[in-house]
Amino acid sequence: MEQFQQIIDRTGTRSVKWDLREKIFKRKDVLPMWVADMDFYTADAVKDAIMKRAEHHIYGYTATDESVAEAIQQWLKKRHGWNIDQQWLTYSPGVVTSLHILVQSLTEQGDQVMIQTPVYPPFYSAVNHHNRTLVKNPLKLVNGRYEIDFEDFEARLKNGVKLFILCSPHNPVGRVWTKQELRNMAELCIQYGATIVSDEIHGDLIYEGYEHIPVASLSDEISQHVVTCMSPSKTFNLAGLQASYLITREENLKKKIDKGFKKQGMGMLNTFGVTALEAAYLHGEPWLEELLSVLEDHKQYVMDSFHHKTDQIQVIQPEGTYLLWLDCRKMGMGQEKLNQFMIEHARVGLNDGASFGDEGNGFMRMNIACPKKTVEEGVYRIIQALNSYDKKDGE
Repeated sequence: MEQFQQIIDRTGTRSVKWDLREKIFKRKDVLPMWVADMDFYTADAVKDAIMKRAEHHIYGYTATDESVAEAIQQWLKKRHGWNIDQQWLTYSPGVVTSLHILVQSLTEQGDQVMIQTPVYPPFYSAVNHHNRTLVKNPLKLVNGRYEIDFEDFEARLKNGVKLFILCSPHNPVGRVWTKQELRNMAELCIQYGATIVSDEIHGDLIYEGYEHIPVASLSDEISQHVVTCMSPSKTFNLAGLQASYLITREENLKKKIDKGFKKQGMGMLNTFGVTALEAAYLHGEPWLEELLSVLEDHKQYVMDSFHHKTDQIQVIQPEGTYLLWLDCRKMGMGQEKLNQFMIEHARVGLNDGASFGDEGNGFMRMNIACPKKTVEEGVYRIIQALNSYDKKDGE
């Protein structure tokens, strides 16, 4: 566990989280707990593989060969009980890239594309930037837990939705959808002729007591209507290496997708991304198990701290991801004022809840994939700021 508690200086590495603080938050002393990467070293097996490859000194065009596909197959079978065929794979620099290409490849301009809000901001841009019609199926917050509004879900599908982008596990609300929830969504999509694109990038980051189920693994019939987007980047802190993949079983669907990637000139991963992906999946599991234990501890610490020390912030119980969704509505501030409070008074850089959609107003997102001291400092700053802010009578 010691490796996960080491404070690592990331400044000067062109880190988006750390080196862009002043540009994004307008001050240097903000503690960044926002963008979804980790302040942990990746697994030694990944580092060693990259170093070994780097020593070759030639970084030419690199094939994503059968051994890489086998590593993916083994990982999915062991971690999620899902048997896939190598022929179902398409490689991509990243899930966001894939979302944009999938929307263009599987729908026409004006077609309806549905998302479940509040949700990861690129879901919106993947629809809006390509002149598709954005349809929202807002999640319902019931007794501190988000649920799917299935009545609304079906009504939207009835109205002509062509593509449904599922976030599983859900970012930012932290839900890990149950088998029954996934089956219900899938069967409704099949009934009304909508294809499912399932973003499962956080699928390895699941808390004790929950299980990530790839929606395409539910049945042969369901798998014919699903495109699954996955990557080791969130799991092993590899986002800068840009390596992800899609899994598409249905042959005609896959032909459309592969054609879409070719139209965009996408056909090859970078040398170190390929190396890291393979090493992570073949040798990174012990590191991941330690990480999950650390995240469990950090999650519980944040929840307990806010519960015992303030009644103004509620942490929505996360079932997966290392991102906590903070309900700050009892603070009684508008979203702009809430953001200003976190930056100017607490000096903590969080994600603005409104960036996840209108349903995110009054919320903030916190990244706890950092050493415990950083988590403690971030929570301390927020609670101290709340206490001093109260004394100033809402200054």
